Amino acid sequence: MTRIGLPALCFLATAGFPRLAFAVASGEFYTTASPGYGRFEARVRFAAGDGVVSSFFLWKDGSEIEGTFWNELDFEKVGADCHVETNAIFGNPPSNHSQSHPLDNPCETYHTYAYEWTPDAIVWLVDGVEIRRETGPTAAAFAENASGMQLRFNVWPGDASFGGNFSPDILPVHQYVDWVQYSSYDGGSFTVEWREDFDSPTLPSGWATGNWPSPKNRSTHNPANVNIVDGHLVISLTADDALGPAGAMPGNDSGAGGAPPGGDGGSAGADASGGVPAATGGAASGGAADSGGTANAGGTTSSGGSTDPAGGTTSGGSVATEGGSDPGGPSGSGGAPAAVGGSSGTGTAAGAPGAPASGGSTGTSDPGQSPPPASTSDGGGCSLLTTRPAHGGAWLGALCAAFLMVVRRRFHRSQG
Repeated sequence: MTRIGLPALCFLATAGFPRLAFAVASGEFYTTASPGYGRFEARVRFAAGDGVVSSFFLWKDGSEIEGTFWNELDFEKVGADCHVETNAIFGNPPSNHSQSHPLDNPCETYHTYAYEWTPDAIVWLVDGVEIRRETGPTAAAFAENASGMQLRFNVWPGDASFGGNFSPDILPVHQYVDWVQYSSYDGGSFTVEWREDFDSPTLPSGWATGNWPSPKNRSTHNPANVNIVDGHLVISLTADDALGPAGAMPGNDSGAGGAPPGGDGGSAGADASGGVPAATGGAASGGAADSGGTANAGGTTSSGGSTDPAGGTTSGGSVATEGGSDPGGPSGSGGAPAAVGGSSGTGTAAGAPGAPASGGSTGTSDPGQSPPPASTSDGGGCSLLTTRPAHGGAWLGALCAAFLMVVRRRFHRSQG
């Protein structure tokens, strides 16, 4: 058997395996169940920062598996200017259909983000206002190939090709979710089936956290970066040695790029009928005001009387294609899986290929925002498919360093 010398191993460590560019930990949170047609809503404040991809996306579980028809829908924040993109990523192989939308400070205020998925159309809404509608082939691609979709949220570091120019100096940054709600569709109307307000200090049942590499392989999702603080779900992007939501909420030092969410009093899309509390610091009209907050006067109810949403793989995240070919779009949106959200393709949802996360299926590609490990993504929730492990070569790198140290010492002795 041919033996591989240490110099060769050093070469492999530096060239043969991809290595994480930064010691960064990200987070992803998703439903273990996959609801069918309906309205999927969340009131979200996306994470700020150049190069930070923050998503709320819908993801068909298993989309990252080779040979499977990919289905992912994303709301994905990218860029230093904190703009939001919507993605429809589908196909075998997947392709991304992306649009950019100007919104009012999505990284500084809460908005209600919603998808209405029916047999004939897919509609994206922000604060009850329709911003995009897809019918025809796009709607058919989901109606014929997806019996249900997981809700996913994630935040992870992108790069110059997608997301922006990330620097770990801005960490920590955080994505906040005030509430999530699902309403079923019976052919003519939407009926609320469940709602999660994150009132308990522990993560709710029916949800799971990601533990796989994010799109772009610049971080690994860590369950410690998914927490509930002051009635909000907080998904953090941190250094590996500073996990958790420290400084995330008001009254704490949030750190550069991670200013705490302020109460918008429901100004950006007040809660729907029922008066659910708006963002921290204020309450929707008809609902009990948050401690120290004033009731939201002037908020409008979401269309259909549903609660006002706010808010994913890869393009990370909707599920980014983490695990599939790069669809060429954000959020596992649109290409093979990249990386809450859940979403992959070049978008937001799913994880990289590898052992499936709790509730996730194993696949060779990782949807941007959702599932399994070992892949890269370009989109909020989506993930780009890759087959290389995110941490590959780490031990070889250490071995190489030791070898080089010995060589240097011998060289200096010979010169002395």
